[in-house]
Amino acid sequence: MLATLPTQIPGGPAHPRPSPASAGIALGSVSGGGNCAGRCYNSSDMDESKVGSSEAAESSAAGTETVEELRRQLEEKQDRLLRALADAENFKRRTQRERDESVRYANESLLRDLIPVLDNFDRALGAARAAGGAESLVGGVELIQRELLKVLERAGVTRYSALGQTFDPTRHEAIARVVSVDAKPGTVVAETMPGYLLNNRVLRAALVSVAAAPDEDN
Repeated sequence: MLATLPTQIPGGPAHPRPSPASAGIALGSVSGGGNCAGRCYNSSDMDESKVGSSEAAESSAAGTETVEELRRQLEEKQDRLLRALADAENFKRRTQRERDESVRYANESLLRDLIPVLDNFDRALGAARAAGGAESLVGGVELIQRELLKVLERAGVTRYSALGQTFDPTRHEAIARVVSVDAKPGTVVAETMPGYLLNNRVLRAALVSVAAAPDEDN
């Protein structure tokens, strides 16, 4: 029960007035909404707590969206990488197949050009058998030789002679030495077989005999 103090109003009767201690107890009971166990929180503290929880939730949601975006980008890059590897493998196989076909049919044109030469061999031999003379046979062989040389020239092959030249081991193959007083030592004095070049590279060296001085053997 609240204690009261008498108050005197001028010209009137005295009225009871609550004491400060009792008033304090009543105010405490009202402001606290009853007895508080431990610490009592006001509305300001509760508002700050709600704001903090909202910010944490938004930050967590943003982090989840970032991870999902990174995962999606990674999957797209992996898919593009696999497609690029597949395309590279297909290109490699196609190139290898084309290379194999090119090597297999590389001499097709040359062989096609040689067929008429074989035909001329047949004609020359037939003419020699019918005439029974050597002159027709020689003429037929010379014809075949000229045509064969033309075919080889179209393929990049040229014939060269080494007679009278200084011996060159990169273009000549010496098969004999001939003692000579007229030729300078080291000069090609005889040629057994001519040499051939393929696009200016030695295809077959000329087989030659080289001059030697009379006193070289002593």
